[in-house]
Amino acid sequence: MSEHSFRNFEIGDFDAVTALWQAAGLFLGSSDTKPGLLKKLERDPDLFFVMTDSAGQIIGCVMGTYDGRRGWINHLAVSPDRQGEGLGRLMIKELEARFRKTGCQKVNLLIEPTNAAVQTFYQRLDYSEDKLIFMEKWL
Repeated sequence: MSEHSFRNFEIGDFDAVTALWQAAGLFLGSSDTKPGLLKKLERDPDLFFVMTDSAGQIIGCVMGTYDGRRGWINHLAVSPDRQGEGLGRLMIKELEARFRKTGCQKVNLLIEPTNAAVQTFYQRLDYSEDKLIFMEKWL
């Protein structure tokens, strides 16, 4: 595996990160806009970070959030040509360490049905399925 590093997401990364999310097959919602991500950065910018290769290219990204009670993993993505190298696992471990620094004790995530194949990835990292009824309302 080549060298990599983590750094916090900056709004100048918007185009590269949204392209990465799309290339990785993630669904982008109405809050995944520049204004939406700027709002996210106001809350807990240290939980939203990118992974870069030795040339400084973004090869991974994850957006964590913490509401004071639970941590959430959102939009974890690794460049398709770099998948299978353990980079996603490294990003999760980094995010979990950052969550611990906030005092977070439990982390949640949701998987879109169209992305169900990633469930085994999370299970290998000791995440377990919890049968819930998910409801939402757009304001």
